[in-house]
Amino acid sequence: MGQTARVSVFTWTAAVSLAAWLWLLLCQGFFWRTDVRLPPRREPADWPDVCVVVPARDEAAVLPLSLPSLLAQDYPGRAEVFLVDDGSTDGTGELARELAARHGGLPLTVTPPGEPPAGWTGKLWAVRHGITLARARGPEYLLLTDADIAHEQDSLRLLVAAARTGGFDVVSQMARLRVASLWERLVVPAFVYFFAQLYPFRRIGRKGSRTAAAAGGCVLLRADTAERARIPDAIRHAVIDDVALARAVKGAGGHVWLGLADRVDSVRPYPRLHDLWRMVSRSAYAQLRHNPLLLLGTVAGLALVYLVPPTAVLAGAAGGSTPTVLAGAAAWLVMTATYLPMLRYYRQPPWLAPLLPFTAFLYLLMTVDSAVQHYRGRGAAWKGRTYARPDAVTDEG
Repeated sequence: MGQTARVSVFTWTAAVSLAAWLWLLLCQGFFWRTDVRLPPRREPADWPDVCVVVPARDEAAVLPLSLPSLLAQDYPGRAEVFLVDDGSTDGTGELARELAARHGGLPLTVTPPGEPPAGWTGKLWAVRHGITLARARGPEYLLLTDADIAHEQDSLRLLVAAARTGGFDVVSQMARLRVASLWERLVVPAFVYFFAQLYPFRRIGRKGSRTAAAAGGCVLLRADTAERARIPDAIRHAVIDDVALARAVKGAGGHVWLGLADRVDSVRPYPRLHDLWRMVSRSAYAQLRHNPLLLLGTVAGLALVYLVPPTAVLAGAAGGSTPTVLAGAAAWLVMTATYLPMLRYYRQPPWLAPLLPFTAFLYLLMTVDSAVQHYRGRGAAWKGRTYARPDAVTDEG
């Protein structure tokens, strides 16, 4: 009787997991599709002025691979780059000036922002400093991009054309992250897959939708919208600043678009699991608003959706329960099928798709570790700064 009850519990749990996957497949904004790229666009008759703001802190290792691509933008209008050297100790500012002198291209201003006052994250204080300088030029658009992001020569041109054509206040692209090491292959495509599952790109771009997100590495923002939405002041305490920015813009009545990039790439390496772990755990609990109930729900949800299917297959096979095996295998198959498009986008082999439960388990551990670090008083850490106060790391603007 006890054995039968255990099999029944496994069968029903696997069935619930399968139902969850069918709902995700059909009802979560087709998050698994990777065809949301820059929307249709036409070149404007007059090209607006653009100022590019690059917050940079100890970025000397990646700057030679990224900054020249910004300076080399083939943009018909007036464009200028402001690199805000946020207290770097590795010569980031000096290297930026050397690269500009060597490569030429768009005008570059390198400027320090000073130490952030209380209530500001360092990156957003640097962004604020850059935007303040940029506003003196009166640009129509601001391009907020990270120091590790490399742009193809026509990137700015395509972003502006898409924003003008679609009437978007924000056009953001999820830069293609580096995938070279074994751990990057396992973790990085899943990172974007999970992000799209939380914030389906199609819903973000739909007018009237409450879903809001952006990718901080590449955000083209209308300057007047930034002023109306009080960016970055309204989100000054955000560690997850890209999501907070999109929420602030939508809250001010703006139209946001987010999609995958074809011509924008991150050059930052994450060769070890430790590097990727830090990237995720630094802000995972902030994403959950430091709420223990949301943490428990997230852990339970990850376990049900990602860990139950392979567990049901193994438990069902061991217990001789064909329904358990079938339900678990079907859920695992749907999971695998939805992950394949993201692996193709990252040019990775399809045999990685069935390993998604293992990667999800790693993310579960990273999320729990993020909460542990928070309650130990370490808070979210970034570039040598730690934001320990709960109200200093919320993602709400």
